[in-house]
Formats: sequence, C-alpha cells, structure tokens
Amino acid sequence: MNHDTTRRDLLKAAAVGAVTIAPGLTLIAPAAQARALGQPASATNRWGLLIDTSKCDSGCTACVDACKTEMGLPALDRPATDAQYIRKVDVTDLKTGNQHSLPVMCQHCAHPPCVDVCPTGASMKRADGIVLVDRHICIGCRYCMMACPYKARSFAHEDQTDQKAVNPRGKGCVEGCTLCAHRIDAGGQPACVEACSKDGGAAMLFGDLNDPKSEISQRISKEATSRIRADLGVEPAIRYQGI
Repeated sequence: MNHDTTRRDLLKAAAVGAVTIAPGLTLIAPAAQARALGQPASATNRWGLLIDTSKCDSGCTACVDACKTEMGLPALDRPATDAQYIRKVDVTDLKTGNQHSLPVMCQHCAHPPCVDVCPTGASMKRADGIVLVDRHICIGCRYCMMACPYKARSFAHEDQTDQKAVNPRGKGCVEGCTLCAHRIDAGGQPACVEACSKDGGAAMLFGDLNDPKSEISQRISKEATSRIRADLGVEPAIRYQGI
C-alpha cells in the first residue's frame, strides 16, 4: 500500500467488504468475510467478557500486545498520543491493601454515553451490543472521549500507514476497542482473549450474555462478579471477578 494513501481512499477500499448492520450504517470487514456472512448483527446476541483478576498477572501484557498486532497499532512508546484499545491497570483496595491487575478497554455499555453525545452518529452501538466508531462520519470532535467514564478511546493525531483491512485508521478520528467485531462476525473470539488463553493466565472469557447456556452466563449466574462504575447505570458488557 502506498504510504501516502489518504484516509478517504483507504476507507473506500476497505468498504468493498462492508457488512450492513443498520439502515445507513456499515461495519468494515474483509470482502471474503462479508460475502460469507451477508447478515446484520442481531439483538439475539449480547457479547461480553468475564475477566478473573486472580489469574491476571501485573507483568503480563499478552492481551495488550495481541490487540496491537491484530488491529495494526504501532508501538511507539508514547502513552500520551499512541492509540491504545486495551490497557493494563493496577488497582489497590485502600481498606485491605489488596492489589489487582486488570485489563480495561471499551466496556461496550448497553447505554453508552459516547453514543449519546456524538453529534454525527459516528459513535454507534450494534444490535448485538458492540460499540463502534464509524470513521466515515467521525469529525474528530472528541465529545465521546470526554463522555466515556472508562477513558477507553484514543484519538489519531497523525497520518496513519500500514493499516489492517479490519481496522482502517486515519488522522483526525476517534478509535477504540471493537471487541474484535470482525473476528466475532466470523465465528471467532477477540484477539485479547485468544492471547490470554495461549500466553497469559487464561483470565478472560468471551461469550454471549444473552445465552443462558453459555459458559459466561453460567459463571455470572453462579459466581460473584462486578462491573467498573456500575453505579453509573450504563450496564457494561465487561465483568470482573476479584475486585
């Protein structure tokens, strides 16, 4: 790919494999994958994660590294400006002194504040609960970044090169975790979950929260779990154990 390719040209090229998810909205996907699917996201599903912090080592970055590779995010070691869809956070209980390390990403809220404040509709929620940014209409106002209580979105400050077809990026757009929607649509699981199972502590479980027979639903119904800032009422799809 020519490194001078503009954002508009890149998005047009990627859109060859667009999957319709709602009237007037599309999710970029590889052409072959889009032809195989041909169906919009369904409210029958509610995709989410369950993260067991007791299995998450503070020094492990398997999920972060896998995300960067999967989504084509350069590792420039500039925390203030680099795109980061998932980050590791160390937290301490001030009463007990207990410490935990946990990954934090877009929480894919049932009632996402980012969608509420977006003036163009670029921040959107699919029928299956995955929250995305439509880069075709993002104007870079960053209202969504300010509204997100989880600080889960990044802003592309610079021209982007060597993008992945599943995640076309461009200067002036907001971006964040897509829960690897392209993988889910192909019947797979997020890259972070796969990496955690292979190279980490197997702390992350992906599944359908709407399916009472799924492993994630079974565990949530039987074991104590929590959501970050559950008091806000946004109903995140990401749940944690041990915090």
